[in-house]
Amino acid sequence: MSAHREAWRLAWPLILSNLSVPLLGITDVAVVGHLPEPHHLGAVAIGAVVFSVVYFAFGFLRMGTTGLVAQAYGRGDPVELRAGLGRPILLALVVGAILLASTEGIVRLSALAFGPSPAVAGELETYLRVRLIGAPAALMNLVLLGWLLGLQNARAPMALLIVTNALNIGLDLLFVLGFGWAVPGVAAATVCAEYGGLALGGWLARRALRGLAGAWSWPALVDLAAFRRLLRVNRDIFLRSCSLQAAFLTFTALGSRQGEVILGANAILLNLQLLASYGLDGFAHAAEAMAGRAVGAGDRAGFRAAVRAGLAWSAGLALALSILFLAGGPIGIRIMTGLEEVRAVAGAFLPYMVLSPAVSVWAFLFDGVFIGATRTAEMRNGMALALLLFWALAFGLTPVLGNHGLWLAFLAFMAARGLWLGLVFLRIERGAGFVPSGPGLGGRTA
Repeated sequence: MSAHREAWRLAWPLILSNLSVPLLGITDVAVVGHLPEPHHLGAVAIGAVVFSVVYFAFGFLRMGTTGLVAQAYGRGDPVELRAGLGRPILLALVVGAILLASTEGIVRLSALAFGPSPAVAGELETYLRVRLIGAPAALMNLVLLGWLLGLQNARAPMALLIVTNALNIGLDLLFVLGFGWAVPGVAAATVCAEYGGLALGGWLARRALRGLAGAWSWPALVDLAAFRRLLRVNRDIFLRSCSLQAAFLTFTALGSRQGEVILGANAILLNLQLLASYGLDGFAHAAEAMAGRAVGAGDRAGFRAAVRAGLAWSAGLALALSILFLAGGPIGIRIMTGLEEVRAVAGAFLPYMVLSPAVSVWAFLFDGVFIGATRTAEMRNGMALALLLFWALAFGLTPVLGNHGLWLAFLAFMAARGLWLGLVFLRIERGAGFVPSGPGLGGRTA
């Protein structure tokens, strides 16, 4: 099968399933955006960012799992394929327990970071307390998604994401519009869906395990060298994700300090950004699986073909998304809120979203390549540099240009990520290359 066909085979289910994630965010915004007071929308907007920070920070549970499992798949190592599920599941349980124990601290830090109005603050606290109940399930779902994708299986993750998010959307409508639970209803719907998704993910994993040769090996599961590699890869991805979420936290905090209308308008536009990012992530995730398999098999030609195919498909999708935002953005804004003032402000800043896919696409695709190759240190360093640039521009331009300065800083941040990874990619390929000279050697993590 050609690299282009393989990229499409893996990507289309992921794009379809990924798009259900921002649709869930749009539904959350829409159901509270049509309530009579804007503080409901502000609380959900801030709460969504908080959990985006938390779960993106621990996104290594998916990304690290995909890269390592894809390499084991390329080597044809069934024992490691099983251990590659068990180790991160244990890690997810530990992290989930820590998050539950840190509820008070997360509530207080969120109030301190965003400085919400009193009306928003009360609703925000309730949202956070309810959502944290679902943390263990949400983190284990990340592991299951990463493991299934590492097996070169895109349809099982599609089923898991679509069913989970469809359940969440249905419960959103029932709890908020049917029962009148407002903000607590949005949070409760997500928690119920997370545990429902965990049940489905466990069933999908059990079915996939039946198709693998070999059996579970306790020594392999608790192998210290393998755990150290898992933690080393995950450490770099964790730090990279913390930098990414620091940028989104700063963006939301600076928007919040411009008032509830700007906060609500930016929340709507960020949902469009999420729509673009989850779509582009489809080909990035395909690149993770294909690049990781090629690294594990020592297939340099296959690795380079995977990158070329990913670049071509991603560029085409980015162009399509820009056209979609240009033509349909105003309709999307009207769907997400009935507040005329918020609609007007969101429409004024929509051109930034039209530019965003073309600016962001390179960062997403190269993220997938570097994750598959487990070259995570380079990702970490590039994200840190892009964050410093974002802070310099955001704090320098926002006092002068207002929300325009904030959006210009955001676009510069996304462009810097892609430029850094592209330059590093060229340097490595012109040197030793990403793929070892012999099969079955796996990828480096430094």
